[in-house]
Amino acid sequence: MRKIIFLLSFLVVNIFPQGTAGEEAKFQYRYLIDMPSSGILEKGYVAVTNDVMPAGVLISRMEVGVFDGLCFGISYGGENIIGSGNPRWFNLPGVNVRFKLFDEAIALPSITLGFDSQGKGKYLDSTNRYSVKSPGFFATATKNYEVLGYLSLHGSVNYSLEHSDGDNFVNFMVGVEKTIGKRVSLLLEYDFAFNDNNTDHYGAGAGYCNFGVRWSLGDGLTLGLDLRDLFSNQKLTPGSADRAIRLEYIRAIF
Repeated sequence: MRKIIFLLSFLVVNIFPQGTAGEEAKFQYRYLIDMPSSGILEKGYVAVTNDVMPAGVLISRMEVGVFDGLCFGISYGGENIIGSGNPRWFNLPGVNVRFKLFDEAIALPSITLGFDSQGKGKYLDSTNRYSVKSPGFFATATKNYEVLGYLSLHGSVNYSLEHSDGDNFVNFMVGVEKTIGKRVSLLLEYDFAFNDNNTDHYGAGAGYCNFGVRWSLGDGLTLGLDLRDLFSNQKLTPGSADRAIRLEYIRAIF
């Protein structure tokens, strides 16, 4: 069943295209790189996102806008999917749901509440967590400004349910998006990782700094190139940033 869900997400990629980056983007991001934003998928739209990461990790996410201001989705993947050898599928699929609490106003940001159980990187059975923890419950705010195109500022507070390692603090993230022309956006985010700074485990206490580029290709495909963990906080892969690729598609289905 899990493999069927994973393969269906790839089939949908070829059916429902709609780009998201640059000044002409029609939809807000639901995530910058790892950080949730306050964007939400509109009613009647479906989105499919595929993240290709180091160690052959591949994570597919499918989201559907079911009502005005409410969307939900499912994600699944595994390690060693890209490369040689036997794949190691995640034990459980991830689930996500988000609700737009307030739309953006002139003086106020948009605010969204949600939950997402999908982490990033390898799944570590010894501590029942991903190498980068899932957001868990989150509240996030976004404010947009017209500055040589668009400048978007993001802030988020979250509480992950991955706390078997003893790190169970409330966490904070901040991020920024800057459009470069009609089809390109630059992204920068910082995860303070207050829930992953116990040096006996995987985070070294420096937090996670990620940088990304998003490019809308034609009318459908959005391509993303990411450099993750620029401060080398992740002790599992010390000394260099992770390189990752993201592909996203969105289109109306009803």
